[in-house]
Amino acid sequence: MATMESLIGLVNRIQRACTVLGDHGGGGEGSSLWEALPSVAVVGGQSSGKSSVLESIVGRDFLPRGSGIVTRRPLVLQLHKTDGGHEYAEFLHAPRKRFTDFAAVRKEIADETDRITGKTKAISNVPIHLSIYSPHVVNLTLIDLPGLTKVAVEGQPESIVQDIENMVRSYVDKPNSIILAISPANQDIATSDAIKLARDVDPSGDRTFGVLTKLDLMDKGTNAVDVLEGRQYRLQHPWVGIVNRSQADINKNVDMLSARRKEKEYFESSPEYGHLAHKMGAEYLAKLLSQHLEAVIRAKIPSIIAMINKTIDEIEAQLDRLGRPVGGDAGAQLYTILDMCRAFDRVFKEHLDGGRPGGDRIYGVFDNQLPAALKKLPFDRHLSMQNVRKVISEADGYQPHLIAPEQGYRRLIDSSLSYFKGPAEASVDAVHLVLKELVRRSIAATEELKRFPTLQSDIAAAANESLERFREDGRKTVLRLVEMEASYLTVEFFRKLPTEPEKAADKNTPVSDRYQDNHLRRIGSNVSSYINMVCDTLRNTIPKAIVHCQVKEAKRNLLNRFYAHVGSKEKKQLSAMLDEDPALMEKRDALVKRLELYKSARNEIDSVAWK
Repeated sequence: MATMESLIGLVNRIQRACTVLGDHGGGGEGSSLWEALPSVAVVGGQSSGKSSVLESIVGRDFLPRGSGIVTRRPLVLQLHKTDGGHEYAEFLHAPRKRFTDFAAVRKEIADETDRITGKTKAISNVPIHLSIYSPHVVNLTLIDLPGLTKVAVEGQPESIVQDIENMVRSYVDKPNSIILAISPANQDIATSDAIKLARDVDPSGDRTFGVLTKLDLMDKGTNAVDVLEGRQYRLQHPWVGIVNRSQADINKNVDMLSARRKEKEYFESSPEYGHLAHKMGAEYLAKLLSQHLEAVIRAKIPSIIAMINKTIDEIEAQLDRLGRPVGGDAGAQLYTILDMCRAFDRVFKEHLDGGRPGGDRIYGVFDNQLPAALKKLPFDRHLSMQNVRKVISEADGYQPHLIAPEQGYRRLIDSSLSYFKGPAEASVDAVHLVLKELVRRSIAATEELKRFPTLQSDIAAAANESLERFREDGRKTVLRLVEMEASYLTVEFFRKLPTEPEKAADKNTPVSDRYQDNHLRRIGSNVSSYINMVCDTLRNTIPKAIVHCQVKEAKRNLLNRFYAHVGSKEKKQLSAMLDEDPALMEKRDALVKRLELYKSARNEIDSVAWK
């Protein structure tokens, strides 16, 4: 089995890696590897001696001191036991800087606190992460939290009391959190803020360790034996008494190692606590916490491994959605580009064929827009009696026609047919706009393309360039259909027309005028009938031409020229096309690092815990 030092040391290294990658709870909601690994939350009221207890455990004087709220941000303190060498500290926010002067550590904590909260008495739940490497510590992660308070003082908001309690609760509520409840011995334990909070979140006391400070400051004739022996307030774990340095010792800069010796002498020579001396003091507390932490870690290994495996699966699924890194050689890059194009092409065809919305708008052009435009053509005005007379008269020249005004008929038909060009071209443009919109939607809907903004732009440009060519082909074709109708008239239609003039309705009109009006009216009616026949034909043939020239071509050949163009590019040009979105690259890199962390943690926990 693994030793206590190796198992806790492993957890510390993993927690350290988690903080570097930002994969930690920070007192908030959510599940992370950091939160799954046990740590010790240090809780106590203001001036209860929390800072002194932490310094005693570390063996160094490194925490800011003062009156009121001194700890205004959570301090995540990771202790790493080394085999020897110099003691030093590192902050997560200054990873390349080693602090060997612990007075500088104290100043850095104060400065980093002020950086977030300002030089006020405000608090922040953004933690400071500090690692201390020393041969004089045990492997342990402790979280120093702001001291609980009952009233707001000048410069603090009225909500400060509840804000601090909420912050502390966010850490101690977690089932993997070990609670180190600090209470001063010179106050009634029943009024202890730390014990009250611990009882709320851990009523069974399974996670709570009680610490009594300031035993040497109790009134003469009183002692805390009943508390330390568990008679006054019972916990599942033994109470530990601590004797902190006096203010005089602090003023004289008495070092922590000397203070530890002095503490040991106090308990051994005390008539009240002598029989408890072997389980009192900061050194004993640190070892007790380490032993318990090791037992908790070992008990939680199966659930930790299960959580790690679940998270690994989730990260790998995210990486699959984002896309794996592209190979460095030209062949791999070309394959990726073509694969992205095929993915886009599939989505585009799904839009056209009805698997995705949007393609139905093309049918709307044919079924609604084109018929409505044809219906609005001004044939009534163009084939009015006045205009027919004008066209027929101009077509006769100096010699009026004898039987049928063929030249006039042709001119009327030609000028009428020219009106069809507008709706024909408008239909081409309308379908072109639909296809362009489908290209835009398809690029946005192609998940594989989202990582390559440059390639997105290149594919969009190539697709729209093709659509412009298809539009031009469609325009030429529909105009040709109209011109074909004007180039050759359907003779049978006119041969079937009646040749007898209609009788005039008004007998008072002169016979010559009656004959001319009826004749012109019949010419207009005949031309209108012919135009209606052609309109019915074009209503069917224009959509066929557009589908053939634009829609079918878009399905078959939208990116054909792009494929040929890409195939001739060199590696440098291909790399430029696969220039990923920096935010997405950063996200993938972070996921890859997290994946490596979780896999490494799983392997290390397996190897250390069960060897």
